[in-house]
Amino acid sequence: MAAVCLPPAGWITGTPTPDGTIGTTNGRPGRPVHADTYRHTEGYVTELRLMAVHAHPDDEASKGAATVARYVDEGRRVMVVTLTGGERGDILNPAMDLPEVRERIADIRRDEMARAAEILGVEHHWLGFVDSGLPEGDPLPPLPDGCFAVVPLEEAVAELVKVVRTFRPHVMTTYDENGGYPHPDHIRCHQVSVAAYEAAADDAAYPEAGPPWAVSKLYYNHGFLRRRLQTLQDEFARHGQEGPFARWLEHWDADQDVFANRVTTRVHCADYFARRDEALRAHATQIDPDGFFFATPLEWQHRLWPTEEYELARSRVPAELPEDDLFAGIETAE
Repeated sequence: MAAVCLPPAGWITGTPTPDGTIGTTNGRPGRPVHADTYRHTEGYVTELRLMAVHAHPDDEASKGAATVARYVDEGRRVMVVTLTGGERGDILNPAMDLPEVRERIADIRRDEMARAAEILGVEHHWLGFVDSGLPEGDPLPPLPDGCFAVVPLEEAVAELVKVVRTFRPHVMTTYDENGGYPHPDHIRCHQVSVAAYEAAADDAAYPEAGPPWAVSKLYYNHGFLRRRLQTLQDEFARHGQEGPFARWLEHWDADQDVFANRVTTRVHCADYFARRDEALRAHATQIDPDGFFFATPLEWQHRLWPTEEYELARSRVPAELPEDDLFAGIETAE
């Protein structure tokens, strides 16, 4: 089995040029991508494909869901890859916190995921690893034996490379090096996704996983932005309402919105916010339908913040930043 090398977090595969574009390399510093890297997979495809890699079922509905729903409606093929079954997730909807639900949580979460995928119109693949849970305590307890976060990295990368080389996406989305938030499975999701992005294009890596495929662009989701929360909270205040975000904003320095400085790409997808919410509600064990996530009227969101945000982390095609399309710069055969 090939060894996995993770390049430095945040490093873009490509050479910045004086005009602000990103040049083309293949994931190894200084070595250009050759067109044959793409042709190894039985020729160019004539459709655009996106693969969204997530740690748990429900993540696909809370991170980039409106974007993928838009692309599906525009004729793109979209696959969500869920790395774990979410078996150790807490039940966050009081109405679902029942003994019979807890006893069947793995099966129920699979059913929820199937319904959410149907709503979004995406293809779906389970990678098959076991949820690590979110450890709590001081000091933190050890992670459970055999869970995703402790499985050897190469094992998870090999499985994801198989899916990448089969589906052959032009674009992958995943989490940044902090996992979006420091859940061990989210951090591992980042590590596995970045390594698979690199390895899938390397004909010497994981030869048993199929012919190489070079994914053109890799993005990190950046949906949790302080400015967005403040904008929506201010609208509640203008309507004489308390708003759901005050506690977070109180403890979040306005000068420390570090993710905002990393955003390169804003995808307009407000017309799909309702479908995003429907997909999230499908995960009935994970979301309270009366909770904060649904507190902000859709009309306000359409008017005040109609986009979902991403960071272009690596690219094998020239990219002009900022962007408004994850597929910008990617061409398919006629």
